[in-house]
Amino acid sequence: MSVSRGGLLRWQFELNWSLFELHLEALEEEDFLWEPAPVVWTVRPGADGVWVPDWAESEPDPIPVPTIGWVTWHIGWWWSVTIDHAQGRAPRDRTEITWPGNGKAAVEWLRGLRDEWLDVLGRLKEADLDAPAPFPWQDDPEKSVAHMVAWVNAELMKNVAEIGQLRLVRAAGGESGRG
Repeated sequence: MSVSRGGLLRWQFELNWSLFELHLEALEEEDFLWEPAPVVWTVRPGADGVWVPDWAESEPDPIPVPTIGWVTWHIGWWWSVTIDHAQGRAPRDRTEITWPGNGKAAVEWLRGLRDEWLDVLGRLKEADLDAPAPFPWQDDPEKSVAHMVAWVNAELMKNVAEIGQLRLVRAAGGESGRG
């Protein structure tokens, strides 16, 4: 059986997403801001009520353990910027992408990004996959749109695994890192 590169990349994305849905369906509101360790990155409401992620320009030592809320923001950030690039729009800055404020809204946001991404994938022709990647390697002629799509699949798979593990640890009675 012969499968096109685009077909294989879309199949891989759909597989990753189906595994994500298993966790999304099981998440409880309290899971999103549960802090699994004393040193965490999470999302917090600012003085204006807008939820913003913890962030550092250089990776701290020790590396903070992210909350599910932070990981969902992180997915929303890299995916929104990738979609901006893929659609030919000016990419938003990291600080412009905020967490929706609760778990249910975060899940709906991510499902909306999935729909937008499926639209992008649906428009890609086999020849489009050979074009230079608009993101995250804008200045690397060796990286193609196919590389970008594969990167989205890999990044999503990694983040899904992180959310799944955090959810399972909390459900198994994991102790919070903060009292």
